[in-house]
Amino acid sequence: QVQLVESGGGLVQAGGSLRLSCEASGRTFSSYAMGWFRQAPGKEREFVAAINWSGGRTYYADSVKGRFTISRDNAKNTVYLQMNSLKPEDTAVYYCAARTYYSGSVYYTTPDKHDYWGQGTQVTVSS
Repeated sequence: QVQLVESGGGLVQAGGSLRLSCEASGRTFSSYAMGWFRQAPGKEREFVAAINWSGGRTYYADSVKGRFTISRDNAKNTVYLQMNSLKPEDTAVYYCAARTYYSGSVYYTTPDKHDYWGQGTQVTVSS
């Protein structure tokens, strides 16, 4: 069993930055691919970014490409999402998720392909 705990959300003005963190329990974190998803009120959960087990491959949704950066520190069991140039449409609850199979790939981007989820952290971007 893996537990994921997100932190770093908050309220920020448009154009600002936030860094989200997701710390995992357990000794197998480095074998998982990790993803960030978000869900705005009344909308479905959507893919934001993914990173493979080693950190050598990343993949982004078109809506955040060039503004967000996903990274990981396997020694700290933590994955990060650096969010720059934030827009009001980035407002959502952000979730990290772990995928235990095909962890070398970053192209499994749907929620059903992920095995473990954090509780989410709210990001609000004011205009």
